[in-house]
Amino acid sequence: MAFEGLTQRLQQAFGKLRGKGKLTEEDVKLVMREVRMALLEADVNYKVAKTFVKKTTERCVGLEVSESLSAQQQIIKVVNEELTALMGGSNARLQYSSGPVTVFMLCGLQGAGKTTMAAKLGSWLRKDGRRPLLVACDIYRPAAIKQLQVVGGQVGVPVFERGTQDPVKTAREAVEFARSHQHDVVILDTAGRLHIDEALMDELARVRAAVQPTEILLTIDAMTGQDAVNVAETFNSKLEITGVILTKLDGDTRGGAALSVRAVTGKPIKFAGTGEKLGDIEPFHPERMASRILGMGDVMTLIEKAQENIQIDEQEAADLTRKMRNADLSLEDFLSQMQQIKKMGPLSGILKMLPGMSAIGDIDIPDNAMSKPEAIIRSMTPRERRHPEILNASRRRRIAAGSGTTVQDVNALIRQFEEAKKQMKMVMSQARGKRGRYRFPMGR
Repeated sequence: MAFEGLTQRLQQAFGKLRGKGKLTEEDVKLVMREVRMALLEADVNYKVAKTFVKKTTERCVGLEVSESLSAQQQIIKVVNEELTALMGGSNARLQYSSGPVTVFMLCGLQGAGKTTMAAKLGSWLRKDGRRPLLVACDIYRPAAIKQLQVVGGQVGVPVFERGTQDPVKTAREAVEFARSHQHDVVILDTAGRLHIDEALMDELARVRAAVQPTEILLTIDAMTGQDAVNVAETFNSKLEITGVILTKLDGDTRGGAALSVRAVTGKPIKFAGTGEKLGDIEPFHPERMASRILGMGDVMTLIEKAQENIQIDEQEAADLTRKMRNADLSLEDFLSQMQQIKKMGPLSGILKMLPGMSAIGDIDIPDNAMSKPEAIIRSMTPRERRHPEILNASRRRRIAAGSGTTVQDVNALIRQFEEAKKQMKMVMSQARGKRGRYRFPMGR
């Protein structure tokens, strides 16, 4: 995942302040030297890293240590605030036209993932209640139009194309088509090149003049580091982009582009691609990204993913609450929760959003990690799922054979389940004991 190297380096730097009750100028300079090296290793633009360290150092030197925070916590707080400011401060929302049709123009170099991102953005807008239309304006790359039609079909967003006619004419006709067919957003998938050239920029400028897009969104491959910043500078000077979309932020990238592009261009990052699936797109929140970089997790994004992907009716929620309160969960409940969690994406990505999980290093959990326990539970009868205490040796052998696992696997799952119930009972017991002082966590 992105930023892992940077996160580990920053945590090592802050670790040098552990146990210190007072923040001295020498401590600050020592840590800031480490922070600067960490940023440069993450491929952050040199000038951006230098300015960031200078501002952060000025804030930290002479800082009075709060009674409620340690020296380490104080400096992390300042770095968190400065990282957030560096990436834009707050989420920059898409701007919409006051007219019936809003035009978003996607541009960028070839290979940045622009066509796939057009479909991802269309899918996100559709979920947001919009009626988007994808437009094929890349007439040069082989099969570009076909690719857009395929990904558009997968997310249920229609594609407008006119073959290899002039992209400017296609864009103009697409806006008219959208107006007459009740599409309120047009997304232009424009042509890219392997490198920036005048012909590309001239064509993009003509498309912009023809349809007057509300947003010109530059798609940047986050894995290209400082090169992405150079690309952003050039596109911005020629087209006056309004925002940036980072792709491949889930890949093995050092994260320099995310930390540099806003400072260099002055234009906000509006979205980030977080995976290969067409639903893997999320609005870019600087404060949440800063928390991830510092190993503090991203609970808000985790909650939003759960709300978006997990549907549970009121009766189910009430039943689950009652069972948890009584530590009375069955293996059927366990299976149901596993299926819900799978909808939220790879388990390793979910764990990374929990505070403190980055401290244990890279979490390599295969996508099929839940397949084995799921197969074991599905091989049980309904009665066995509700009453695992009846699982004698012969039943366990049958379940192992039916699920393609071993008896040891079945035993391990049952032990884990019983241990989880025991822990839950302990937590619930403690909660009941505190009801006089605290509100019971599961409600009444």
